[in-house]
Amino acid sequence: MLRYLKEYLTLKNTDTLHNRLSSLTISYKERAEVLKLLRLKNYYGEITLLSYCLMPNHFHFFLKQKSSGGMDQFMQSLFTRYTMYFNLRHKRTGKLCQDIYKAAPIVTEPQFIYISKYIHRQAVASKGSTFQSWEGQPSSYEEYLGQRKTEWVHPEEVLAYFPRANPAKDYKKFVEEQDLRPVGNVLLEE
Repeated sequence: MLRYLKEYLTLKNTDTLHNRLSSLTISYKERAEVLKLLRLKNYYGEITLLSYCLMPNHFHFFLKQKSSGGMDQFMQSLFTRYTMYFNLRHKRTGKLCQDIYKAAPIVTEPQFIYISKYIHRQAVASKGSTFQSWEGQPSSYEEYLGQRKTEWVHPEEVLAYFPRANPAKDYKKFVEEQDLRPVGNVLLEE
C-alpha cells in the first residue's frame, strides 16, 4: 500500500515521464510502468497525508483534504487498486474490506494534535516504561522524529504546534505520554 500512497501523493512530473517514454533505451516493462503512471489519477494537490499507520488488519490515515470530494475519490481509488492487487496476489476474488472506510472531521486544535498521537501509538508497543517501534510496522512516526524523510508525508503541520527548539523530541515525549482521551467527537482510546 505504501507504493500506492507514493504514486498518489507525490507530484507527478509529466515532462520527466514523457522524456522517459521518448528514450530509445527504455525497456518494454519500464514503458508500461511510465504509461500507467501517466494514466493514474494523482491526488497531490487534493490530499495531504499528515500521518499514517498500517496495521495487519486495518490502517489509520490522518488526511488533510484540499478540494471538495478529494478524500472520497482518493480513498475509493486507493482501495480499488489495493483490492485488485491483493486479490491477484492471493488468487482470490471479492471485496477485501468489511465496510467502507470511516472518517471523522477534525475541527479543533486539540483534536488535530491528538489524532496524530493516537495514530502513532498504534505503531509503537509499550515495553515496560519505554516505547519501541514495532519491527516492520509501517507508519509515519519516523518522519515525525526526523529519522526518515518521505516527500509525500507532511509532519510539519503537526510539529508546528511544538516548541521550535526541538519539535521532534517534544513530539516523541507527547506520544509516549499515557494520556489518550476523547477530544470533541473523536474518541481516542486504545
